[in-house]
Amino acid sequence: MRGTLTARQVARVMRADTIQRDIVKVEYAVRGEIAIRAEQLRKQLSDAPGSLPFTRITNCNIGNPQQLEQKPITFFRQVAALVDYPDLITSPQAASIFAPDAIARATKYLAAVQSVGAYSHSQGVPVVRQEVADFISKRDGFPANPEHIFLTAGASPAVQMVLNAVISHPKVGIMIPIPQYPLYTASIALFNGTAVPYYLEEEKNWGLSTVELAKSLAKARLEGVEVRALCIINPGNPTGQTLSWDNMNEIVEWCKKERIVLLADEVYQTNIYKPAELPFHSFRRVVKSKGPAYDDFELISFHSVSKGMIGECGRRGGYFECTNIDPEVMAQFYKIASISLCPPVHGQLMVGLMTNPPRDGDASYPLYQEEMEGIFASLQRRAETLAKALNQLEGVSCNDAQGAMYLFPTITLPAGAVAHAKALGKNPDEVYCLELLEETGVCVVPGSGFLQKEGTWHFRSTFLAPENQMGEFAESLARFHEKFLSKYR
Repeated sequence: MRGTLTARQVARVMRADTIQRDIVKVEYAVRGEIAIRAEQLRKQLSDAPGSLPFTRITNCNIGNPQQLEQKPITFFRQVAALVDYPDLITSPQAASIFAPDAIARATKYLAAVQSVGAYSHSQGVPVVRQEVADFISKRDGFPANPEHIFLTAGASPAVQMVLNAVISHPKVGIMIPIPQYPLYTASIALFNGTAVPYYLEEEKNWGLSTVELAKSLAKARLEGVEVRALCIINPGNPTGQTLSWDNMNEIVEWCKKERIVLLADEVYQTNIYKPAELPFHSFRRVVKSKGPAYDDFELISFHSVSKGMIGECGRRGGYFECTNIDPEVMAQFYKIASISLCPPVHGQLMVGLMTNPPRDGDASYPLYQEEMEGIFASLQRRAETLAKALNQLEGVSCNDAQGAMYLFPTITLPAGAVAHAKALGKNPDEVYCLELLEETGVCVVPGSGFLQKEGTWHFRSTFLAPENQMGEFAESLARFHEKFLSKYR
């Protein structure tokens, strides 16, 4: 690389060939080349309207609901407004603008933090951690300890903090699902660990088998990898599957037998579209239900305000809970959290609102229920509409979404497209997604960015586009797909 540098570049201390190599290795597909190109096209549309064959960019590459016109929950935003500008609480107009329970909640939070512009406790505002503990206790039927809960700037930093602690040398292995959310491969690369892939079964609705886990584990151990943790995303991202209780119980027993820490990414726990058939169960509940024999079972669970019907991605709020984790390890988590002083206080309070929303009898409850149920029903309809549209395309097969915010169809591409991609040095599904963007303004993520079985091609799309645009979205996708196949046959 040095031979291609100019004299001015050589004089710089920080260059791509001198910075930390693990940073250079990191890849993150959902914000990669295609997303960058989408932003370039968005700017072009702004600077030169009518210069492209579409009028807007539709970002289906990332679960960012409010970017795609999902409305925020009124109660949450009323509390947020009041804590941001406390003088509103005593304003003569307050009672006509804000619900009384929103005023009461804002007053409670302000008493706890003094100001949202002040640092909080590094582990998180104690009042909010108690709300999270109460939420977990009610959800699982087993008491939770607020001292075992860490509030974070979203679930992603929480995952990274834990992975950074687990990976103590390059041969530490972290088992990750394939397809996987790129946060995991990126973070494992950043912390110089070893990703140990296990494959989900597409033909069984992206099911997870302990036989596959055992096969993956045996291979890694044979290669000298010290496998310490198993990551499970439930409901799944990018695949949208939801695990059954029996399957989860089997996984927990397998982890105990193999002495593996379970990392449970449960940020989509309210995005459950077949609740009668496949309701959400937390791994914590499964573990606790197994009694004292599992009191040494190590589990860390993650949740976030970014998903569900809330979609407050920009607030950056989340938490992780430690179950049966060594107190000395939790002390190290606290030390690392302290380096950043505290998570964003706005995000912490949103976690409190998520876990302690209005209850039946509260002034805000009827509107809260109406908004939550309306968003949920719309997500269900959009998931069904998009899956149906995808399954009507030639050479495309798509499982229904059982949960989360995504569909992950498999696409059969012509030999000409595969050859063209090879000539460009790209994966065939990357070419498909790039051309889709250039022709329709729809931004999705190629399956190769999530990893996939060799010889198969996919893309991930959210179904977050506004419901009144789903018909147009499906039609433009169908036109492009037919044109793409004809072009490369």
